[in-house]
Amino acid sequence: MNETPDLTKNQALVFSALSHAEAPLSAYTILDRLRDAGLRAPLQVYRALEKLLEYGLVHRLESLNAFVACQHPHCGKEGTMAFAICESCGSVSEFFDDAIEKRLANLARARGFHARKTTIELRGQCETCAAA
Repeated sequence: MNETPDLTKNQALVFSALSHAEAPLSAYTILDRLRDAGLRAPLQVYRALEKLLEYGLVHRLESLNAFVACQHPHCGKEGTMAFAICESCGSVSEFFDDAIEKRLANLARARGFHARKTTIELRGQCETCAAA
């Protein structure tokens, strides 16, 4: 993970909510959890999320329209991140694979495409739920 920048109060609140969540959170769920801490408007949450995304501290899971705190020690350095999303318990595991990143970069380059960022989302069951 990148060195943590100085966060505003709202950014710190949102980051803390995501860091302590057991599953991805939507912006409106974050707002509901932080109302007592002073966040009152969706725009406050979205602005905080925008900066946290820019800092590489959180990720947006496109398929869920939700956010998770970064779990990977090299975020911001690699262009391809992958997430395994359990459809039973909602847990999310973040991982990086150098071979996949190189293969996708080669495929993009062969088509004249310049990828800035790649996110892979695998959906299924985690080991615990699959064994149950």
